[in-house]
Amino acid sequence: MAWMRRPAPAHRTARLTAARGRGYRPRIAATGQILVCVQQLEPRVGEPDHNRALSLQAIDEAAAHGAQVVVLPELVSSGYMFASAEEAASLAIARDDSLIGEWAEAAARHGLVIAAGFCERGEDGRTYNSAALIDPGGVRAVYRKLHLWDRERLWFRPGDALPPVLDTAAGRVGLVICYDLEFPELTRMVALAGAELLLVPTNWPLMERPSGERPAEVVTAMATARINHMAIACADRVGVERGQPWTGGAAIVDADGWPVAEQDWSGDARGPCALYAELEPARSRDKRLTDLADAFADRRPELYDAVVDRRPGPSGMLASPAAG
Repeated sequence: MAWMRRPAPAHRTARLTAARGRGYRPRIAATGQILVCVQQLEPRVGEPDHNRALSLQAIDEAAAHGAQVVVLPELVSSGYMFASAEEAASLAIARDDSLIGEWAEAAARHGLVIAAGFCERGEDGRTYNSAALIDPGGVRAVYRKLHLWDRERLWFRPGDALPPVLDTAAGRVGLVICYDLEFPELTRMVALAGAELLLVPTNWPLMERPSGERPAEVVTAMATARINHMAIACADRVGVERGQPWTGGAAIVDADGWPVAEQDWSGDARGPCALYAELEPARSRDKRLTDLADAFADRRPELYDAVVDRRPGPSGMLASPAAG
């Protein structure tokens, strides 16, 4: 697997010395870097033993390179392209399954924070597209994907709880899954809850794009990081599974919205790889863009009610609150 590591851009260091404007808190000094790894893997649908070994090997490899945070793809336990809801259910595991226990043992052994996607058999008997957030103390949270993509709605029940945002040894970490990243209302809530690093297990189906451009999903991650001043680590998958090609769009984006670990986007022949980048969680805690501009303090939430108004207006526009 490839090793990719990028030095921090010079402007990130320079920003620490910016003069503070009147009424602003003192600028937060960097408290230390963490090494983040996103593992771009090729799980196989219907082959749980293969996927178990693949995921554990990826965790051990990342730890051997000094990673403190490891992100594995969405549904790494099961593969993705289910033939039916029945097949998905047959590959689902409970949150106390031995595989998740092995992930937790690896986190404790190596001192890691791990995010990994799995096909969950809920205590209610339903099947969920889920991800576990694990640290050396064990499983901290299991998150169920809120926004189901395309045929996922035929296989899974959507979650009904907001993403976890938890304090860890690697900073304050949030967790969403794949298509969730496309909903700015959700990622803003994660950022407002104090997330310094958002972990995104994902399976991005390959889509057409102009030659030489980054995948649209990576652009979305960049924009999300930029507007929230929150670092984002996306672990995608690769390969062709039952006729479905995958993007292989793993990337790590810093709090300024710039990729600090990414791949060659000139073609679609990307394979399994591990991307590494050093991030400073403290950077995400300071939302100032200039002396007088602040990404959070400048919000006008009293005017944003229409964002969550479910009533459609003319031509798809949201109706104003006064429309009745």
